[in-house]
Amino acid sequence: MKRATLATLAAATTLALPAAADTVDIGVLLPFSGVYAALGNEIEAGFALGLETYGNDLDVEIILHREDTEVTPATGLARTRKLILQDDVDAIVGVVSAGVLGAVRDMVDGAGVPLIVANAGNDAATGADCSPWITRVSFSNSQVNRPMGRWMADQGIETVYTLAPDYAAGRQMIEGFTGAFTEAGGTIIGSDYTPFQQTQDFGPYIAQAQASGADALFVFYAGGEAISFVNQYASFGAAEDLPLYGSGFLTSQLYVDAQGASAEGVVTALHYVPTIDNPENASFVAAFRDATGRTPSEYAVQGYDAARALIEALETGARDRESLGAALRQVSFDGPRGALSIDPATNNVVQPIYVYETVPGANGMTQTVLAQLPAEADPVNGCLMPSLPTN
Repeated sequence: MKRATLATLAAATTLALPAAADTVDIGVLLPFSGVYAALGNEIEAGFALGLETYGNDLDVEIILHREDTEVTPATGLARTRKLILQDDVDAIVGVVSAGVLGAVRDMVDGAGVPLIVANAGNDAATGADCSPWITRVSFSNSQVNRPMGRWMADQGIETVYTLAPDYAAGRQMIEGFTGAFTEAGGTIIGSDYTPFQQTQDFGPYIAQAQASGADALFVFYAGGEAISFVNQYASFGAAEDLPLYGSGFLTSQLYVDAQGASAEGVVTALHYVPTIDNPENASFVAAFRDATGRTPSEYAVQGYDAARALIEALETGARDRESLGAALRQVSFDGPRGALSIDPATNNVVQPIYVYETVPGANGMTQTVLAQLPAEADPVNGCLMPSLPTN
């Protein structure tokens, strides 16, 4: 298998030894335009690096079919239909938006095509809407927030005010946190949801949180909203009496430089930060910087681990849809995030969660890991996982 450069992947060409014994067709289904294009490009960069790192000795021809979801459920479904019916792919990798994942779920399940989810965190995808054909290597919305609820209670934080955008992911992120925090003895003394992608002035919400008398503020925001929220929170001087905690997407490596000093001291939790101290992560960060000139984010590692999961499934001899689907459910390895495995009860990833503080570094803002929280499987959450068909 020849080395998979980023340029090669972007061209959606073939990655193979000249005399490869087998061929597999893989769909790459990501947003390359629209509001989440940066996330799609970051996942693709990680995926290309993963193929390059782990696929060199694999005697199989991998033909990539690259499709743009445009972050639109209808477009995502149309591109998925093309991959399955026209391109006859053996598996699909990608999906950033929960809306797109919901739109394509029945198509991939009905057609029996393995889908490796490299981002979309909707709890139901590995809960009530689970499928033996859908394996998630990224995260679930609740999974990355439950451990933070327990950890904050353990730090002696007794009362919290919460904020998040008013859409499914925002509510699931907050519900995961609040459930664990209250079970650990904490109290939520106020909560609000801001209009999604419509809120430009967070001042009234921050002021209300300050007036609540809470010990801390816990939020989920991502992308442009995260940048705006953190900058406005700092401009209010709110940190003096209301320290900011959150889901790690709030201070993602992908845009923490845009927050700059405003992010200093913010404590968040996520499944990946580039300062995790293990040999696999050191190698990944160095290779990603060499390939792209930037430090990898959680989106990059999700693409990287999606590639590794695919390669490990292929290394078992799996070549068609059925055998790949079965092999993906058995994947486990030590990677940049630490020990990673797939829970066969839900097909969701099992992984540690890291609590970290954003601090100034030699080359801009960086992360100090405060704690590694134990990996745990998600509750089945209504999943009744059927068996895959056998030949």
